[in-house]
Amino acid sequence: MGVDQFVEDAGLFYERLGLSRTAGRVMGLLLVTESGSADAPELTEALAVAKSSMSVALRQLEQAGLIERFRVRGERRDRYRLAEDVFARAFRAKMAEFEGFRALAEQGLQAVGDDPERRRRLELMRDMYAFMMDRFPRLLQEWDELKDRR
Repeated sequence: MGVDQFVEDAGLFYERLGLSRTAGRVMGLLLVTESGSADAPELTEALAVAKSSMSVALRQLEQAGLIERFRVRGERRDRYRLAEDVFARAFRAKMAEFEGFRALAEQGLQAVGDDPERRRRLELMRDMYAFMMDRFPRLLQEWDELKDRR
């Protein structure tokens, strides 16, 4: 498997997570490009997509905090690179969703009353997300410590 296949697989992978396939391919390409960065025309050419598709993908990634735009002194074009510690940042963003799932389960528990079977499913949902909310911050702290030692 080569770099091109990796980029295509990254596009499919990130598409399943809710990004556009082009945005996923940009993530894949930025992960494996030698310089770690590229400008929009370079990305457009490398991925053989329309300028408009690239513009949408870059905006989506930048708004999600997954990439950052920067300019090299003396150059006229903006360049893009993965955001610093992008994967921990994405993980932290997902953690914020846990409270929403837990609250939804609580709402469901109030709605179903005393029905034991429906309560069991909702309690399982609530308890799993409460568990994740408790444990994930410690995992991220451990990651930060490990990353700092690398």
